[in-house]
Amino acid sequence: MDTDTRESRILDESLFLLDELGVAPTGRLPRSMVGARWRIGMRTGTAKHITAAEAAGMVESGMWLDFGVALCQPDVFDQALAARTGELSDVKIRSCLSVKPRAFLEADPESAHFQSYNWHFSGYDRAKHDAGCCTYIPLNLGEVPDYYRRFIDRVDIAVLKTAPIDERGMFNFGPSNLWHRALVERAKVVIVEVSPSMPWVHGDQNGVHESEVDFVIDGDAAPLAELKNPPPTEIDRAVARQIAGEVEDGACVQIGIGAMPNAACSLLAESGVRNLGVHTEMLTDGIIDLCKAGCVTGARKTLDPGKAVYTFALGSQSLYDAVARNPDMQCRPVDYTNLPHQIMQNDRVVSINNTTQIDLQGQAASESDGHRHLTGTGGQLQFVRGAYASKGGKSFMLLSSTYERKGVRKSRIVLDLTPGNIVTTPRSDVMYVVTEYGMTNLKAKSVSERARALIALAHPDFRDGLERAAREHGLLPRPVALAGRTARARS
Repeated sequence: MDTDTRESRILDESLFLLDELGVAPTGRLPRSMVGARWRIGMRTGTAKHITAAEAAGMVESGMWLDFGVALCQPDVFDQALAARTGELSDVKIRSCLSVKPRAFLEADPESAHFQSYNWHFSGYDRAKHDAGCCTYIPLNLGEVPDYYRRFIDRVDIAVLKTAPIDERGMFNFGPSNLWHRALVERAKVVIVEVSPSMPWVHGDQNGVHESEVDFVIDGDAAPLAELKNPPPTEIDRAVARQIAGEVEDGACVQIGIGAMPNAACSLLAESGVRNLGVHTEMLTDGIIDLCKAGCVTGARKTLDPGKAVYTFALGSQSLYDAVARNPDMQCRPVDYTNLPHQIMQNDRVVSINNTTQIDLQGQAASESDGHRHLTGTGGQLQFVRGAYASKGGKSFMLLSSTYERKGVRKSRIVLDLTPGNIVTTPRSDVMYVVTEYGMTNLKAKSVSERARALIALAHPDFRDGLERAAREHGLLPRPVALAGRTARARS
């Protein structure tokens, strides 16, 4: 059936329904289609094709909507919803990691009509938070499916971008599994926005059957959003060099986002390490490069041997092409990838993540700058704990020793965290800390031993000041006078 014929049929059916209900045509679906059977989550078994405008017309003031995560966030529906901004109020929209500007936020810069709630910030989300248009939801990422099933009231309307329907009647989530199955289960109305650009990806629970879908709208064919990583600096490579020798043949890696973790991938590829496994939250271009270099086989994995397992992918089109219909790349729910009791089932798990600030006791702040929220907890803490529980496992916290702000160089290793900074990984969990000046393992170290070890990783220009501050605040013993001379007490 061609597009014109299908749209004509939809219009005829809609007008017939409106006539039966005694409602004048308004260009959007009537309240009854979001009430009665729809509001209690009953499906007819046949998903109905409607326009984006009709789908957006189902939204009423006070509703909760959910746009899902990253590449699954809808675009055509978002634009249609933005067109109704002036008609709505107190519409709450939950989402995560926006990969492009959201039309509903751009149409409502004062947040007079829409309220945005976000599980993890992208750069765009951070800017909207700075403007007062978005708020963060604290989490451990691997727990979110359970949040939907146990703690979150049923969502009025869930809208997800998917691949076109397949031969089994499934709308595939592409390389973004996460908690989308739990969201579908808890939504009163499920709408899919079908995009031919979304790749079909292998993975457990990585889609929704047409019998679970209420409405289908046609998305656009725009290319998927890409996340370009900046090329690694010499400092990034210096940090990465510290850990390359710590990753053994047969290790199972989780590698986070950013230039430093990607530099680690490059150096691992050059190191000749073999038979790596992958069990990670985010699949990155760096991991794909490791696969292409022949470093990844998954042969020594206990859980999912021979498979690279992840919960979402974000990067270049080359990354999306690599996972499309590739049975060796498995996109699984986030409670499968991120919960520590799952992670620990593989031996020699190596977790590699960034942090932005660490204090002299080892608290890692990775998601905020004081009270200004930057990103999110994500799965960092869960992978740190899962790696530790793994037989022979290791976790690495990477950071450059300094950063610059308004032309002033500052240390990332500090006596005290910036007031308001959020502790992402507690001191009791941090294992290896790595800067361009070296690496230390904080496990089993006393407070004074930690302080000395971390000061040694700081930039030389800041070491003396950090040592003085540590002594003044009791983290290091003060010098002790002995027989008319001064000696430093041993810690």
